[in-house]
Amino acid sequence: MTPAALFDIRGEVAVVTGGSGVLGSTFCRTLAAAGAFVAVMGRRREPCERVAASIRADGGEALVVPCDVLDAEALDAAARHIEATLGPVTILVNGAGGNHPKATTGPDRSLFELDPAGFGEVFDLNVQGTLRPCQTFGRGMAARGRGSIVNITSMSAERPLTRVAAYGAAKAAVVNLTRWLAVHMAQMYGPDIRVNALAPGFFLTDQNRFLLTDPATKTFTERGRAIVSHTPMGRMGAPTDLSGALLFLVSPASAFVTGVVLPVDGGFSAQSGV
Repeated sequence: MTPAALFDIRGEVAVVTGGSGVLGSTFCRTLAAAGAFVAVMGRRREPCERVAASIRADGGEALVVPCDVLDAEALDAAARHIEATLGPVTILVNGAGGNHPKATTGPDRSLFELDPAGFGEVFDLNVQGTLRPCQTFGRGMAARGRGSIVNITSMSAERPLTRVAAYGAAKAAVVNLTRWLAVHMAQMYGPDIRVNALAPGFFLTDQNRFLLTDPATKTFTERGRAIVSHTPMGRMGAPTDLSGALLFLVSPASAFVTGVVLPVDGGFSAQSGV
């Protein structure tokens, strides 16, 4: 197989949940640029429309699919719409997720004051928000015996970070779920259904900006500076730093890869701090 063929996803149908976010929109553009037909899924139509418009302006094909990933009925309706418009889904990227201030400790909120509802909201968004699309779109993959699912986890899944108890616990669950699904799908429905995860290092997003930057000065907070100093490459990630890893996991290049969590972190997870 030629190098070009290894990464050939032309004509594949990809769904990206959280497709209007900072990272999700990059996932959408990456897959579309490689020739996939992309369903941009998010809770609000307008941001998804902007992503789809940018894809179409570059010659790609994109479908806007407003949908809450925690709504099973809405997901089923979305799946029917996507298949009728673009064709059977062969790639699923679970980009929906994130943190929330209500589930974060800090100077004004101790562990004992964490809002249980906020904790549950973060856990549901990340765990149920990954599981439910896997159920909805994985059903078609199981019927056809083919597909690739990429979940999004975090550095906090393997090495718990201060302040983000709910987010870290949720992403650790996503890692376990990814590995379980990889085994289950391959054994029950066929070895050509693969389930893997990307573990981004630190990227500025709408969910973590309040922790990493000072809104008044637009500079890094003490936490942001600590992250950069603990990253051997000496910087935060740019969303496009994830593009190559994503293409690897959804393409024939990773045909014998399933159940892995691939860090894209500038060396953060390799640094002992000493």
